[in-house]
Amino acid sequence: MTTSASATLTILLQRPGRSQRDPEETSPGRTPRVARLLALAHEIERRIRAGELDDLAHAARLLGLTRARVTQIVSLTLLAPALQAEILATPPATRGRDVITERTLRPIVAESDWERQMAHWRSICSPGGS
Repeated sequence: MTTSASATLTILLQRPGRSQRDPEETSPGRTPRVARLLALAHEIERRIRAGELDDLAHAARLLGLTRARVTQIVSLTLLAPALQAEILATPPATRGRDVITERTLRPIVAESDWERQMAHWRSICSPGGS
C-alpha cells in the first residue's frame, strides 16, 4: 500500500534595498501600556462583580500575577473618572517608551480627592513636569 503526502511552502523574498515592511503595512502605533492596564483593571472588577472571579487573589492566580501586582493594577480604578478618560484617550505610541506608566500614577492613586488627583496629573503632564 502506497500513501502519498504533499506540502506547500510559501517563501516571501525581500527585494534588495527595501525595508522589512512597506510603509502601508506598518501599524500606526501601540496602545500605551497604562491604558491597557486600566482596561484590565476594569475587566477584573467587572468579573468579580459578576461572580466570575471570587476575589483579587483568584484573578491573580488566573492571570499568573502576584496578588500585590493585581492590587496595583485594580487600584487604577480609583483614579478620577476624568483622569481615566484622559489615560484611555492617550494617542498610540509610535516609538520609544511610554511617557506615563502605572508606577508614575501610584502617588496619584494614593490621593483620595479627585481634584487633587487632577492637579497632580496636570503637574506631571505639563511641559517640564516631573
